[in-house]
Amino acid sequence: MAKRKVDQTDTVIAEEVSGTSGLNVQAILNKYQNIILYVAGGIVVLVLGWLGYKKLIVEPKQTEAVASMWQAELQFGRDSFQLALENPGGGFDGFLAIADKYSGTPAGNLANYYCGVCYLHTGNYDQALEYLKDYSASTDEMAAVKNGCIGDVYAEKQDYSSAESYYKKAANASKNDLIAGYYLKKLGMFYEFQNKQDEAIKAFERLRKDFPNPASSDWREVEKYIYRAGAGK
Repeated sequence: MAKRKVDQTDTVIAEEVSGTSGLNVQAILNKYQNIILYVAGGIVVLVLGWLGYKKLIVEPKQTEAVASMWQAELQFGRDSFQLALENPGGGFDGFLAIADKYSGTPAGNLANYYCGVCYLHTGNYDQALEYLKDYSASTDEMAAVKNGCIGDVYAEKQDYSSAESYYKKAANASKNDLIAGYYLKKLGMFYEFQNKQDEAIKAFERLRKDFPNPASSDWREVEKYIYRAGAGK
């Protein structure tokens, strides 16, 4: 008797899978056809709206921002960091205004980085952290530079635990010989400053083995760093 009940159940399941379930799906589609169409139409509108926003608003703003930024970059290159931030001259915006006016564009994003570095050099460390953390790095190389700058800010604030964390991120962010080598050297020197000689030697040894680059002074002088850290004594 029990076997017969099982057979009946199997038959019902088989019928649902092979035929009846198809009719049920079609019935559901018919019942909710308008809702499905509305949802699909809404997705299309959102996609087209985003494409239109990007083409008609973001791209022109990016072009305008790039044209506006050159004077601030000129002052930045001269180490005139306060002028680069606020008043680079010639009626052009400084990095602060560009970051605000052109947020959402690549140029506005880059202005956040510039603001952070300017504030770092002028001793305004809290503002430097704010802008550097708002900057979204688009390449591994710039991720390394960003993290290195944040490490510098924390070092200036004497928050050495946070500085160490960001220097390690900087050293690990990029496989570029010059950039990775630079931040491994900096990490090693930071460990020396903290009297962590073993960690310093590990950073210098990694620079020597993993990023050999005779064109880099950081790599050519690595033996000196290792010796200085105590391995040669």
